[in-house]
Amino acid sequence: MLPAQRRDLLMDRLQREGRLVAKDVASELGVTEDSIRRDLRELAAAGLCQRVYGGALPVSPAVVDYAARTAVAMDSKRRVAATAASLIQPGSTVLLDGGTTTLAVARALPPDLALTVVTHSPTIAAALVDHPTVEVYVLGGKLFKHSAVTCGAAASEAAQLVQADLFLLGVTGVHPQAGLTTGDPDEAAMKRTLAGRAAETYVLASREKVGAASPFSVLPLADITGIITDAPPEHPALTQLRRAGVQILDATV
Repeated sequence: MLPAQRRDLLMDRLQREGRLVAKDVASELGVTEDSIRRDLRELAAAGLCQRVYGGALPVSPAVVDYAARTAVAMDSKRRVAATAASLIQPGSTVLLDGGTTTLAVARALPPDLALTVVTHSPTIAAALVDHPTVEVYVLGGKLFKHSAVTCGAAASEAAQLVQADLFLLGVTGVHPQAGLTTGDPDEAAMKRTLAGRAAETYVLASREKVGAASPFSVLPLADITGIITDAPPEHPALTQLRRAGVQILDATV
């Protein structure tokens, strides 16, 4: 089998099974494990997979820049946002993460809902200007332009003053083995900080993020309250997550 054919086979297997173990594939194809690792390095360099210890996982399509993400899975994000908005109680204090799915949450809020929103996303703050009964607090810091959020020491220090009822967390990947991931280490650190300031944390996962992974870990699955997703309930990754005791909120209806 030619290397190009082998890489096509690896990509097909990755899409069907949701993960690759280099040792197992090498044994099955009768090639060295180094050959499979080399194939995976080339696929990862082309942005086609996420390498992990021992193999690879599907790469998340949500690691592109903010402008490009606004056109990805728009209907899926609206479904997830509608379910997330239904969790928000009048008079509560809610932390909204940055990202296009949380922006959809802001837009899905009833116009007469009274609550306090704390966010490190100027985009989300601007979207709530026309909500007369929503108090908005913006966490300052260095603007991370890739995701249009503030990060760094100043933003983290400001977050320490917050006591929230709910944190709606955006990630780029949700995977049973890799957990919750995103594409930047500073952004991942800020997400952990915000999660530590809320009584409950729900992950917003439009269907393209389920079963995918990005380079940097955000939180252990044990540290979240649940995952809101419109991925099919029978999705293999969701089945594994339920077996691990993770609460899944179905946003397909």
